[in-house]
Amino acid sequence: MTPQPGTSQPETTDASASGGPSTAEPGTSPLRLTAIRETPLSVDEALSAVADPAAGGTCVFIGTVRDLDEGRRVQTLRYEAHPSAATEIARVGVEVAREVPVTALAAIHRQGDLELGDIAVVVAVSAPHRQEAFQACRLYIDRLKHEVPIWKEQEFVDGGTQWVGSTDVG
Repeated sequence: MTPQPGTSQPETTDASASGGPSTAEPGTSPLRLTAIRETPLSVDEALSAVADPAAGGTCVFIGTVRDLDEGRRVQTLRYEAHPSAATEIARVGVEVAREVPVTALAAIHRQGDLELGDIAVVVAVSAPHRQEAFQACRLYIDRLKHEVPIWKEQEFVDGGTQWVGSTDVG
């Protein structure tokens, strides 16, 4: 089943059951929220999703639309997501949870037209200790940007446009 834009992709894979280092309760997944949305993103929603009494540290990455890219002034941009993007965000989260002892993870990415300063992506991770929270958050956003099929079209002040792809769909 392909998730619709603006909806969360429920994740039923239990990373802790596979022998990975997740610190989530047995029988539960540390993946609490993944979504592709056309509406503004909420940092508070991501933080609430990963809040857990077992977590001693929480790390959040907030990616925003900047006004300059490779020396060119950006006017607006548009994100396009492949239909598999929500599933892929969940897959990457499960893999991160297998590698780093986390309590909970969340990732939300925008789709559609964005203005300067808009939030494009939020990744939140909680873990027993800050080192793991920082490590997992960095790993999650880096892999999301590299592996999840989401592309952006930047419109520059000079009238030019540029497509930037995060991955090829095979």
